[in-house]
Amino acid sequence: MENPFFTALVNGQGLGQEGGIAQLDLRFGGKVLILSDLHMGSGPRDDLAANGNLLQEMLKDYYLPGGWILVLNGDVEELHRYRLQAVRAQWQKLFDIFDQFSNDGRLVKTLGNHDEELAYEKNYPYALYQAVRIDTAQIPIFIFHGHQSSKVYTKYNHVLRSLIRYIFTPFGIRNISASRSPYRRFFVEKEAYAFSLAHSCISVIGHTHRTLFESLGRFDFIKFEIERLCRDYPAARGRDKTRIAAEVAALRYDLSKLRRSERRDVLRQSLYGDGLSVPCLFNSGSAINRKGVNALELDGEAISLVYWFTKGGGKSFVSRGGYKVEKLKNRRRAVLNYDRLDYIRARIELLGNTRLGAWDNEPRRQ
Repeated sequence: MENPFFTALVNGQGLGQEGGIAQLDLRFGGKVLILSDLHMGSGPRDDLAANGNLLQEMLKDYYLPGGWILVLNGDVEELHRYRLQAVRAQWQKLFDIFDQFSNDGRLVKTLGNHDEELAYEKNYPYALYQAVRIDTAQIPIFIFHGHQSSKVYTKYNHVLRSLIRYIFTPFGIRNISASRSPYRRFFVEKEAYAFSLAHSCISVIGHTHRTLFESLGRFDFIKFEIERLCRDYPAARGRDKTRIAAEVAALRYDLSKLRRSERRDVLRQSLYGDGLSVPCLFNSGSAINRKGVNALELDGEAISLVYWFTKGGGKSFVSRGGYKVEKLKNRRRAVLNYDRLDYIRARIELLGNTRLGAWDNEPRRQ
């Protein structure tokens, strides 16, 4: 039986008083930036402290003047640990930027499990939603935080919040979070993938802090990259052959690090079983990585996974991997993955369980 939240997504109603579904239409233009899991806090354990300035500058200098719609997909304020007033006082400059997006009608904000109580704040300045539906000429896209697939986070979130705020935080104990459990991450992703596959749509989640592009995480992507490089190696000559050998060695090292950081039996599991991956699930990652900010960029024709970092910083695979890096003052923007929506639609139609024709004939919501 499908989760009631996913049923409500398809029906466009039934999500309760804590927020419905926002509607965006990119069929005739527009650009959307998707960010999640900012975990804005206050004090020495503020998760956003390392990337706060980077986030403010990329929003203010690039996306705000560029006419982008900003979708903040849950866990923006860290309210399991801190009071909203303390968070606002700490991040007033960032809230001022949010205000500018909101005043232009370009801010959409969904609820996550760590900021769910915002729904009961009488004077909160922004509209709040459980999910966002984006219409494109190719395929519908649903954006939601992802915790809704778990009974632990939907039924007992208030208990977790009390434990974290009054017991874990005073004693310096880290959050109990899907981002720190490979089993919870896999469950959340598998549920969202199953929904997307059943309804032949694209889902964009957050919650797990793990970037996904076309249903592939970093572990799967590395394996496919190694395969591609091995195929290129026999025909390569001179410096190209040396470069490919060095890149394969570096990717093998990255793969070994991932194996050590995750439980091996979880890594062996696949969102898509024994078949080919259907590119219906994406995750924007988080804004609290140690070396930068991950995000998704979307327009009516294509979707991109981007990575922002500071000059002289960033992850090593970006600097060695031949990615196109755009320089903006002391900030850097790299496009890690890119694909056209028509190609993604074709793969979903050919590899998925159902055809997309039902969405084509569906009346557009106003």
